[in-house]
Amino acid sequence: MKVKLKKLKNQTIVITGASSGIGLVTARMAAKKGAKLVLASRSEDALRQLTEEITQSGGQAVYVVADVSRQEDVQAIARKAQQQFGGFDTWINNAGVSIYGKIEDIPIEDMRKLFDTNLWGLIYGSLEAAKHLKSKGGAIINLGSILSDITAILQTIYSASKHAVKGFTDGLRMELEMDGAPISVTLIQPAAIDTPYPLHAKNYMEREAKHAPPAYAPETVARGILHCCETPERSVVIGGGGRAFIGMENWTPALLDKFMEKSFSKQEKADYAPGPLSDNGLDRPIGNLEERGNYPGHTRETSFYTQAVTTGSPALRTALLAGAGVALAAWFTNKNTKSSNGHAKQD
Repeated sequence: MKVKLKKLKNQTIVITGASSGIGLVTARMAAKKGAKLVLASRSEDALRQLTEEITQSGGQAVYVVADVSRQEDVQAIARKAQQQFGGFDTWINNAGVSIYGKIEDIPIEDMRKLFDTNLWGLIYGSLEAAKHLKSKGGAIINLGSILSDITAILQTIYSASKHAVKGFTDGLRMELEMDGAPISVTLIQPAAIDTPYPLHAKNYMEREAKHAPPAYAPETVARGILHCCETPERSVVIGGGGRAFIGMENWTPALLDKFMEKSFSKQEKADYAPGPLSDNGLDRPIGNLEERGNYPGHTRETSFYTQAVTTGSPALRTALLAGAGVALAAWFTNKNTKSSNGHAKQD
């Protein structure tokens, strides 16, 4: 059955993890385009403020306090959408948590807790969405990462969860296609995004966490997500820098490993001490309507690559994919050559 998605102004959209970062920016952008919203997170005060902000501006929104690691909470989100708006057209699984540090330093219970949110929360949401949308059609949009394809050193457990998200999303898409269900299933793969993600992570490193360059604005992801609410896409990588890293994983993985070990591991550490270990989004609600994080460099407000692949021709998409990989391969090779000659080796 052909998938036909409504215009945003005619949609009801569920967004998990709506109290900060990508989820918050997406909610605000969708509300401006006329979508009705069902907003979910663990942070009730933030959700209440956001809902009031949207409704006072003429939009329509309700909220549900929910921990997506609990299936009954996710079911409550679906019930709220049904009660308030008669259902929903798009379900966005955005909620996520992270951990920084060496694997051997991270307690197993923290690893399990991360998977409960990042993977099981997304599975619960996808199943609720599929059950509702099978008869009427719509979209399921899952937030993966470029780390669904590569692994960021010192973010191994987060990377592993996003690998699992990709595997689940691809399998769900195939099964729904096999059943003829009119549902679009999309994996969104952001590169580093300047949100509170590093500050909300549980951090076992000796310094505060931060994004390695390049970092993009959360609006770049929100635009990609809302495009996929209206247009079926298999997957969308946000940021040409992220696409280039994926290309390196495919073409020269050993070189990418060396870059992670020698450079990236330093770039994701700030030059100041971390906050208290207890101050993290893994163990408690922490979202408070913050859109941006602590990225110290220039945040890229747009991504030509992502704009082109979501609006351009198939030929342009192919050219961009190849070009991004070749460019990064050349950059890595040049950097490696300089290091071998005794240059560019200073920490």
